[in-house]
Amino acid sequence: MSSNGGAPHGAEDTTSFVLQPPRPGAVPAQGPVPPVHGPTPPVQGPTPPAPASPAQAAAPGPAPAPSPPVSQDPGAGRLVAGRYRLLARLGHGGMGTVWRAEDVTVDREVAVKEPRVPDHLPERERANAFERMRREARAAARLDHPAVVNVHDVAVVDGRPWIVMELVHGRSLGDVLQEGTLDAREAARIGLEVLGALEAAHAARILHRDVKPDNVLLGRHDRVVLTDFGIAHIEGESNLTDTGGFVGSPEYIAPERVLGRRPGPASDLWSLGVVLYAATEGVSPFRRSNTPATLQSVLHAVPAPPAAATGPLAEAINGLLEKDPARRPDAARVRALLQAAAKPPVPPPAPLVREVHVPRPKRSSGRAAWTGLGAAVVAAAVAAYLVLADPFAGPLPDYWSKGHEKDLTATVAHPDAYVRSVPEKASDDGHRVAYTDPSGAISLALSVARKAEDRGTGIKESAAAEMYADNGDFLASGDYRLDMPEHPRTATDDNVTFHGRKAARNTVRYDTDDSRNPLPREVQIFYYRSSAGDMYKLTVSYPGKGDFTGRGREVARTAIANLDVDRL
Repeated sequence: MSSNGGAPHGAEDTTSFVLQPPRPGAVPAQGPVPPVHGPTPPVQGPTPPAPASPAQAAAPGPAPAPSPPVSQDPGAGRLVAGRYRLLARLGHGGMGTVWRAEDVTVDREVAVKEPRVPDHLPERERANAFERMRREARAAARLDHPAVVNVHDVAVVDGRPWIVMELVHGRSLGDVLQEGTLDAREAARIGLEVLGALEAAHAARILHRDVKPDNVLLGRHDRVVLTDFGIAHIEGESNLTDTGGFVGSPEYIAPERVLGRRPGPASDLWSLGVVLYAATEGVSPFRRSNTPATLQSVLHAVPAPPAAATGPLAEAINGLLEKDPARRPDAARVRALLQAAAKPPVPPPAPLVREVHVPRPKRSSGRAAWTGLGAAVVAAAVAAYLVLADPFAGPLPDYWSKGHEKDLTATVAHPDAYVRSVPEKASDDGHRVAYTDPSGAISLALSVARKAEDRGTGIKESAAAEMYADNGDFLASGDYRLDMPEHPRTATDDNVTFHGRKAARNTVRYDTDDSRNPLPREVQIFYYRSSAGDMYKLTVSYPGKGDFTGRGREVARTAIANLDVDRL
């Protein structure tokens, strides 16, 4: 059931949206049209009335008030059951067409789902389809949750049930994901609302069985609605699926359902995990080129660990995608993890200010003593501020690790999920190790050029000199190692210290010159020359625009803050 529709699709087709590269904070448009295949979720509402006879359903009601203009869609302007005037088609799916309509009796806009089944279907299958629609309305009407759409009425016309529900203004999550991914907090917020709808359904002994982005509506005032209970199963009712039939969207269906086993609430939670993965990572983890391959991937493929989703959100996604339903976290645990992920970040504490008690000098000590004591107090206060305001100070976050690199005589901090790699042979940078996010969007690398191995003037006399030399190369001809074109934008900083010694940092912004994929990039390079004359470079590269930019900058800050060199 849906308060809006999408392109037609069969029960076995994959969803129609194509995920795009990440972008910051995808926000649903506040237009009048709900989501793509967006059926409407279960909702609190009056129990649908008993089906009326065709004559009763078509009987004219009170004289309708003047109606708003209708669109040119075929069928627009029709008065259904003497009460609901069809205004414009919102969308359509495999089970029907969703209309924006006017309830002329109470003068309000509603969404009306017109049943649609092929005329060539045998009578038994047509009857099954109509019964499934009635069950959809019953399932929604049994639920009492703000993330479920209210069902107002079921009007039976010529034996076909037209479902009347509240009109949700907004878009589907599937529509939003065509434009980019969600940040972790927004994904967790939406996941919490969908989870609430599922908990309400499961408490009423109803399985949704088709949780996917197209069935999640993002409405006004941050409202989230789970829609389309058209294939929901109500415990105690007979199964309408034909022998050998398959209902649901393959890439979101839990493994136990693929294997034909009896599903439970854990099956809907699996689907929620797939939705959260797609929403944050920009990739649908099990989608393949055809349905059989997709089902095989659901059974056997292990997706790469989430990269954009970290901490509690990553734990929730990884847990929900366990193949064995017994190993998946229950709804209470998922709720706790999503609540933690949805919390706004805690601002860093203000610099600590310590009260300094200055002993009162003896009157005989004179002005010189006061001057000397004042200078000492000021020096101590400045030193304390410099330590407390050190931009590289900070503990190692959760889900990060430190690894000692013997060849580089240094310790590198990196997110747990990053993949380590070393060059097959010596590069121009000498000794080098890299850690890369599984998506390929963010990478960090540490290299060291040994003074003992430098036969010329390759290593400059200071970190700042090395930075300015590199910067000149960047501006003149780009850098083939970073796939950088000429004349990037750079921001050098030679007023940096590392364990009390001079260091330097450069931020480079450029557009890739790959005509097939021209994307902005940003690179931070941290320079440090040890007492032995070895030149260390910590390089962090990430997208220069979009969701991954903030994450890349945080990775750079944390990696630099936790870099440790064996011999300073």
